[in-house]
Amino acid sequence: MPRNLSAWPDSVINLAVMSVMVVIISQYNKILGAMAFLAWALLIWFAHVRRKDREKKFKEYSENVIGNFNDMMYYAMTKLPEGIIVVDENGRLQWCNSVMQDFSEVIPQQGMDVEEFWEGLLPSEILSLEPNGTVPAPTEGEYPIKSLRHRTTADGKVEEFYRYFLVKYRHLKANDDYSRMVVLFAREVTPYEDLKLEYAQSRTALIYVQVDNYDEVMQGLNEAEKTSLLLSVSEILEEWVTSLAGFMRRVSSDLFLVVLERRALDAAIAQKFLVLDKVRQLVNKHQLQVTLSMGAAVAEKPSDEQSMNELGTKALAGLNLALARGGDQAAVNLADKMQFFGGRAKAVEKNTRVKARVMSHSIRDTMQAADEIFIMGHTREDYDAFGAAVGVALMARQLNKPVHVVLSNWLDSVEKIIELLHKDEAYKDLFVTASDVTISTALEPLLIVVDTFIPKLVAAPFLLERIKKVIVIDHHRRSEYTIKNPAITYLEPSASSTCEMVTELLMYFDEKMRIGKLAATAIYSGIVVDTKNFAIQTGARTFEAAAYLRRSGADPVAVNYLFKSDYETTVALAKTKAQSEYYEGGLVVSQIDSIIPNVQAIAGQAADSLLTIEGVRMTIILFQIKSDTVGISARSSGDLNVQVIMEKFGGGGHQNVAGAQVRDIPLAELKASVVEAARAYIAETDKPVAK
Repeated sequence: MPRNLSAWPDSVINLAVMSVMVVIISQYNKILGAMAFLAWALLIWFAHVRRKDREKKFKEYSENVIGNFNDMMYYAMTKLPEGIIVVDENGRLQWCNSVMQDFSEVIPQQGMDVEEFWEGLLPSEILSLEPNGTVPAPTEGEYPIKSLRHRTTADGKVEEFYRYFLVKYRHLKANDDYSRMVVLFAREVTPYEDLKLEYAQSRTALIYVQVDNYDEVMQGLNEAEKTSLLLSVSEILEEWVTSLAGFMRRVSSDLFLVVLERRALDAAIAQKFLVLDKVRQLVNKHQLQVTLSMGAAVAEKPSDEQSMNELGTKALAGLNLALARGGDQAAVNLADKMQFFGGRAKAVEKNTRVKARVMSHSIRDTMQAADEIFIMGHTREDYDAFGAAVGVALMARQLNKPVHVVLSNWLDSVEKIIELLHKDEAYKDLFVTASDVTISTALEPLLIVVDTFIPKLVAAPFLLERIKKVIVIDHHRRSEYTIKNPAITYLEPSASSTCEMVTELLMYFDEKMRIGKLAATAIYSGIVVDTKNFAIQTGARTFEAAAYLRRSGADPVAVNYLFKSDYETTVALAKTKAQSEYYEGGLVVSQIDSIIPNVQAIAGQAADSLLTIEGVRMTIILFQIKSDTVGISARSSGDLNVQVIMEKFGGGGHQNVAGAQVRDIPLAELKASVVEAARAYIAETDKPVAK
């Protein structure tokens, strides 16, 4: 070992200092000086021996380790289980070790583009230059890749599987005389990823299953018939759960709890919860179908830490959401996002008005505690939203509360009824536009939203932020996007219209309630429009509500006047119907390309009219609302659920009547997407249900 790299220089200095000390001691005492000299001489000998020993060991180290360094480097480059590849700045292979050849299905060759033997190994951004075209300074990083591979099984079949790798990279550039290189180090992490996947797939999923029309299907049956029908439901559910390797227990007469693994839930999703269709084939002696609703929840990511209590709460919330949407469907909570399956059967009308009476009293108490009341429907109000708002305003006035009906700025569809109400002094100051609403100084303001539950669709969204206490009254099937934390939510998907619901609330609100001719006509018109003159989505309670309004003074002649259209509207309606297109399965689609007055009403009328054609099961009209906004109006004859299709485009509604508004997508492009979604849904619906 060279002296400048050893402890020898330090020892020499120490010995030199000691020699001076020996000379000084000898001047005072010869004997002590002799003894010190002897000790100094022994130290010199010991230091010399130690130096020789260190030189010998370093020589052995150099011969045994450094001498074999090249062999070790070669072994590391070629034999360790980590692939190494060097590519030039164009992404072409310059060198790789044998391990990299084992990782790829194609034998790599020098000069070959990396994508030719391993697609996705080298992202393009790693090779990208700086904006000025210069070579970036050497950088390094890592990224995971998932690579599809193939293998031949024992029976000769070729199957696909995935291998997972963690790739580290570093830019290399010796100097300006050489081009830039990138070296990649690939390490296989497939066992770890497989373990993560297995963990995720084995996580527990909880499902609440309820016979959502239990009271209706059991009505009029004797005990033997009830037991037989419930046994049939249980057998179908048990067969379904067993096929998924799950566990099921009945919680009550109409409620079941199902426990599955995540992989089984994925299988159920892939089958689109076929068990819903199988149960729907069961009918009681009155030919009423049995339908199920389900709420499912599972922790989506392996890192999610959720207790059984939290999963149960989410699953129950999903069940309530499925029921609020009309039943006959499954609401699955994945990563805190709801997915819906099923929803083919019509919502069953409840024979009792107990809920309406309870809700009426609750709304009355909440109104009584308010200082000022605001009422609004959805933007571009139709007769149902407007009539319902008028009905709720009557309740507020019955309590002598300051009340305002907030309208949006697009009133073409209800302009006639507004003009009639404005002529009456009693309604003169009732209506305000969203732009005219001032900041309320009331200590306890109340906001009531009718005919919608989606925040972005209300006439004045800013009121939802200003007013904390909100009541929601709606007949549409609930979606994932809803007004947060309302004080009271009254959703009834089986109702024909929100006006029908408000009429029932008026019946129980106050015995002294007097509606008046104009208000009764406005509410009655909402029922007439949404039921298409009592042709669809009607039940016994619909006619009872209409009869109550007629007794209160609703004028069918005035309603007929409201629905009369002018010449331009009639021509636009005829053009829309004339350019419609028919698709296999009973789908008719048309469009209104230009922005015209009353376009939403025209689209709805065209959709209704086309639905009367024999063999037509679904009609969809697309229309231009603004330069950047396209509206969609959809109708069905009853066996198809247009709400499911409209939800794909951010809308919603009923099974028979639904719509959506889409921004920043051209009408032609949106039409192609809507037709594709509708045809796929029809094909899926018409697929025979396996026995």
